[in-house]
Amino acid sequence: MTDKIAIIGFGNIAKAIITPLLDKKLIQPENVFCLLKSEKSFENIKKNYKYNINVYRSSSLESKIIWDCQVKLLSVKPQHLNDIIEPENIQIKDNLLVSILAGVSINSLTHKFPNHKCVRVVTNIPITVGKGLTGIAWGENLTKDQKDFTKKLFENTSKLYEFPEDYLDIFLALTSSGPAIIALIIEALSDGGLSGGLPKTLSEELVMEMILGTISLIKENKLTTSQLKNLVTSPGGTTISALRVLEKKSIRSALIESIVSASNRSKEFS
Repeated sequence: MTDKIAIIGFGNIAKAIITPLLDKKLIQPENVFCLLKSEKSFENIKKNYKYNINVYRSSSLESKIIWDCQVKLLSVKPQHLNDIIEPENIQIKDNLLVSILAGVSINSLTHKFPNHKCVRVVTNIPITVGKGLTGIAWGENLTKDQKDFTKKLFENTSKLYEFPEDYLDIFLALTSSGPAIIALIIEALSDGGLSGGLPKTLSEELVMEMILGTISLIKENKLTTSQLKNLVTSPGGTTISALRVLEKKSIRSALIESIVSASNRSKEFS
């Protein structure tokens, strides 16, 4: 894929991106260069990561080697972006920088890393189990090879979508914040089962299996969500009774506003 790749920050998402490439021998461990700020993270990767990649503390002089890599995956937290400084005397121009930072625009990335062609990517936590959703917005003047490489970074663990950058904030709200919202819904429904006398673990299992079955039913039969709702809602029955409570509590509106709020927060980061 490439001779060298630098990983700036190495959290769960970065590991989920790089590890399958190492597993499939698309990248060799000796060609992966990882830059970490915290001593704890440095020691953890050195001791516990299954591949012997090159790991550097950001404070070390030898860490400058990462700027010689053709490709950089930027995966620090957005609030730590200002800690990353591109050297003035960088040798190779027009290297590829792929950012997975929430809310940081291509314009901001290009301004901060002027010797790089920048790509902004939004992905979500299910990428860690090979079920991710990844949205890609391209910066200017990228080569076909750079675009192809970016896709290869994510295609083993994600379904890919190429978007105008304007879509990425709402994509982030739906797909990256969404899992936490779904977890809250699962927790609340399972608490409902608990209130009815079911053991907690059994109630959670039933809720998750119900959700998986519902999704399969919708997809396999090409149903709309309204059609599914009508399929299980009978006059005067239990389902319409439950739906009435949700409508009275404005649950639909609350869910809509939660996505809008997450999208607006992503825009604020820019």
